[in-house]
Amino acid sequence: MPLELFIDDVVQLRKGHPCGSDRWRVIRLGADIGLRCLGCDRKILLSRRELEKRLKRFVSRGTSPEGIPVAQEA
Repeated sequence: MPLELFIDDVVQLRKGHPCGSDRWRVIRLGADIGLRCLGCDRKILLSRRELEKRLKRFVSRGTSPEGIPVAQEA
């Protein structure tokens, strides 16, 4: 089952970005996931499979497509 992602989720990746930040906001969903660095505003596209490998944890969750806030995972 694919990882459940929502727009505006903030994720922490295993490896840091050269700007020093390791936190990214999800800005696009589909086969490729669009991410924006919270340190320098750089945008990247990762395949869903690559993001699942690099994901360390969810920092905060966005809202579901129905507009319902998603509960923070423990």
